[in-house]
Amino acid sequence: MVIRKKTQSFNDGVVGIYAVTDTAVAGDKPVMGITLKQSLRYAERTVGITRFYTAMQAGADVRYVLRCPRLRDISTQDVAIPNDGKQYKIIQIQYPEDMNPIVMDLTLEELTNLYDIYQPAEEGEE
Repeated sequence: MVIRKKTQSFNDGVVGIYAVTDTAVAGDKPVMGITLKQSLRYAERTVGITRFYTAMQAGADVRYVLRCPRLRDISTQDVAIPNDGKQYKIIQIQYPEDMNPIVMDLTLEELTNLYDIYQPAEEGEE
C-alpha cells in the first residue's frame, strides 16, 4: 500500500526570518538588532484550541502558525516578520511528516519589545 503525501501550497504571503545579533560597531556597547536570514513563502494555519490554551497556560500568546518550506537553520532564537509587518518570536518549530514538499510549522508570539532591523552595508559602501 502506497501512502500519498498531502501537497502543500504557500499562497498566503512571505515571512522574513531574522537572526538576533549585536549590531553595534566593534568596541561600542552591544546593541541587539535583527538581520535578515531568509525570506520564505507561507500558508497560514489555524491556531487550534488546544494549542491556544496550552500556550496560554505557559504564558505565551500565540498569534500565528505559519507553514513554510523546511529549513534546518531556523530556530526559536529567530524573529519572524510576516505580511502584517509586526515582529514575532518563534516559540515552536514543528516538522510535519506527511507533506510534500517537506515543511515546517512556525508558532509565533507577538513581540512587545521590538528590535531595530539592521541592513549591512553593501560592499564598497561606508
